Order: sequence, then C-alpha cells, then structure tokens
Amino acid sequence: MMNLAAIKKYDLSQWQATAERISQQLETRFFIDGKYVDAIGGDRFATVNPCTGKTLAMMSEGQQADIDYAVSVAGKAFKSGVWSKMAPRDRMDIMYRFAKLVDDNAEELCVLDTLDMGKPISDMVNTDLPSVIETIQFMAEGIDKLEGTVTNTDNDAVHMVLREPLGVVGCISPWNYPLLMETWKIAPALAAGNTVVLKPAEQSPLSAAKLAELFMQAGGPAGVFNVVNGFGETAGRALALHNDVAKLSFTGSTEVGKLILQYAGQSNMKRVGLECGGKSPQIFMSDLPDFDHAIDSAIEGIYCNMGEVCSAGSRLLVQRPIYDEFIQRFIEKGQTTYQAGNPLDPATNMGPLVDYESQQRVLGLIESGRREGATLHFGGDVPAHMADGAYINPTLFGDVNNNMTIARQEIFGPVASVIPFDTAAEAIAIANDTIYGLAAGIWTSDINRAFRLVKEIEAGVVWVNNYEDGDMTQPFGGYKQSGHARDKCMESLKSYTQNKSAWIRLTTP
Repeated sequence: MMNLAAIKKYDLSQWQATAERISQQLETRFFIDGKYVDAIGGDRFATVNPCTGKTLAMMSEGQQADIDYAVSVAGKAFKSGVWSKMAPRDRMDIMYRFAKLVDDNAEELCVLDTLDMGKPISDMVNTDLPSVIETIQFMAEGIDKLEGTVTNTDNDAVHMVLREPLGVVGCISPWNYPLLMETWKIAPALAAGNTVVLKPAEQSPLSAAKLAELFMQAGGPAGVFNVVNGFGETAGRALALHNDVAKLSFTGSTEVGKLILQYAGQSNMKRVGLECGGKSPQIFMSDLPDFDHAIDSAIEGIYCNMGEVCSAGSRLLVQRPIYDEFIQRFIEKGQTTYQAGNPLDPATNMGPLVDYESQQRVLGLIESGRREGATLHFGGDVPAHMADGAYINPTLFGDVNNNMTIARQEIFGPVASVIPFDTAAEAIAIANDTIYGLAAGIWTSDINRAFRLVKEIEAGVVWVNNYEDGDMTQPFGGYKQSGHARDKCMESLKSYTQNKSAWIRLTTP
C-alpha cells in the first residue's frame, strides 16, 4: 500500500510497473454483503483501456436478480439498525478510518481509474483522489451536526422535528470521475445512516468494489455498502424501478435522467437526485481584470479531463472589443497547454476519451461545426502519434452563433466554441438560451455588473473572475435540465435524510 504523499514522486517507469502488477490481479466481481460474489447468471462484459483498445478484464454483469439480491441485503442491514442506529460518533470514526484507508491505497485506486477511462495519472494523484478523501472526511464531520428542532408551541404541547435516514439508497455514477462521483453520492448517503447499492458506469467499473472493500476494512458493517456492475439499460433500470429503494441518486446524461424520473413514478415514487448535462457559458466582458488569467481559465475550463466534464466551460462568450485578442491569445496557448500522451506518464495532461464510440461522436460534432460555418482555429482531429487510442486533439472554433449544433449540444469532449456579443444584456440572453443550467463564469472588473449578471444568469454554480474554484462548502448542481440535486456541502448530506414531526400533547400535572 502506498499513500498519496509517496506516489506523488512516481515517474513513468514506476507507474507502468504498478499498472502491470495491478492489471494481473483485477477484481471483477460484485461486492455484496461484505464479500465478493459473481453474477447470479454468470454474465460478463468487457471493460476496455481506451488508451490501447485492449480489454482490461471481463467484469461480472448485473441483471435484475443481482440488483434484487443487493437491495435485499441492503434493506436487511438498514432495518437491523447495525448502521442506521449506530451512535453518531461511532459512525464518524468508521468514516474517518475509511478516508484514511483510501489514502493508504492511493496507488491502486489511482491506477484503476487511469487504466479504465484514460484519465491522466497526474489528475488522479493531484485532483481526484485528494477530493475523494476530502469528501469522505467532510461528510464524516457532518454526522453529529444533523440536528432536529423543537418548535415554539403552546404550553400544553411539545413539537419535535426529527431527522432520520431514508433507507436503501441506489447510486448510479458516471465514468468521467469514477471514484470522485461515486464518493459524492455514497459518502453523504452513508454518513446520514443509509445503506447503499452502487452501480458504477459500465465504462469504468474497476475502482468501485475496492471502495466498498475499504469501507468494510474501516469497520463498516456487512451489507451497508454494496456494488453491482452492469449496464444502465438493465442493472441501472432495475435499481431505479426497485420498490425497496428509497432514493435514487444519478449523475449522467439529461436523456437518462428523464428516464430515471419516469422509473421513480412507475415504481414507489422514490426520491430522485439528478445531476445531468451542461453547456456552461463563460462571459468575458471587455473590462475583465486579468487577461492572462482569463485565457488560462478558459483553456483549463474546457480541456481539463479531456473536456469530459458536466460543468465544462464550453461556450466562451467574448465581448467584441476584445474578441480578436481573445482568439489570438487562446490560439497561442491553447494549442500547446494540453498535449495528448500516455496517461501513466505524470507529464501527460490529456488522455483519450473514455471509448471509441465517444471519439467518433465528438468527431461528428466537430464536423457539424465546420459544416454550419464556424471557423476552426485548431484541432478537430486525432493526434497521429496516439492513433491507437480514443484521442482527440484540443479544438477551438470561433465565429460561433448560439444556434449551431456545437453551441447547443453537450459535446463532452475538448471542443471550445467562442461566441461574440456586444452588450451584457445580449450575453445573458445567449448564456440562458439553453436547456441546461449547471454552471457559468463571469469575467469583469465592474462589481455592480458582476452582481447583476450573477442574479440574471440561470445556473446553479456561478464563478466570478475564476472558473471551477471552490471547496466542500460549495453546493454543486444545476437549474433546468441540468438536474436539481446538490452535491458536496451540508445540503447534500441533508438530502439523504427525511423529517419526522412528533407532536406530543402534555397531560395536566
């Protein structure tokens, strides 16, 4: 076991050796009731390294029967009270140990996600895994802060509002941040006293079961945290339709999010938390305070994590007086800042897309940009030296209008679209002209304008003179068809609880 502090010093050869060793012992089964188990029907599916196109492992594939079993186990564990009724401080201790074990196993966890979805190992070491640990710790800290209330009533009654866990929580996580998005769901659900059945994305299933195993090692009771791999159309659908699941937490596409809402209505009216797509704008006013910082943030905001980010700043709205300079500076830095390479090399900051299907979809959207009249300034193709992987070069389009496909559809790839505007009112109109409302950025030196734009923009997260900054106190979630859940923050923890009102009539002494 190697923790984060140790692996920060690894070079390419050390990561390659680690990947080779870990690849020989990949766990492919589910984790249910505190142990690894095979699929009931013996079904399997391939998880593929998008850097090479080679199969990493044949994973157990969950079907209805596997979901039924996992939910049954989780339901029994919840009703037993072994976790839901555990003393808050004892539950906190286990969650803290859980976070410590994630750090202790950083080497393996980082490699698993890098192999599975092509994420650069430097991102795993410096961003993803530290955030996973921070999330578990933050939610642990909130356990004994979940308070009820006693309201002010007449003298002959006492009214208490109690806060209780929901029961079995189903979690369906995406592939773009496998460990982190899983943790954004399971950490608050567990901290609130619920039991969990997690279905990770079929494109990146390797790390989820390890997370559940570490929870058990930390002292978590059997049956509290369960993992079933499988496809959304089968295992995911079964979880969302299950009558014994009290809440379903989903991160993924808006299209699937709508299906999740239907499934909740068709079954037991379970609670649903959705964090879905985005087409986030950044508004660059001509009086922006720091041009260099703005350009750097624009580049990072769309090209980090290969553009596979729900909140990616994909629409760059630039006021006309600075439009030409903005384009020129973006071209100068944007072509070289992110370079495709081997994800196991700490020097690499751009890996492949998650699979070849995604690569072809993004290339098709790039072609639509050309066809509809946008100006391609660079990129739009596959790096010749990485032709075997699902790579796409960073891409910049200028002269985009908001009616173009590349301005309206979530691309989920490294494609930036620059849209000119004249007035702040026009910028707001363009920014809000979308079905999405996850995030936005505003760049201006005018504090009055900044506050005005913050009030008028339709987005759940707004950054001013920065992009993607924040900490665990910051709610993350969207407006409109970007969903309605809020991850991170105390609000997230509370969303995995329900209130119970107890009105007590006092007798005469």
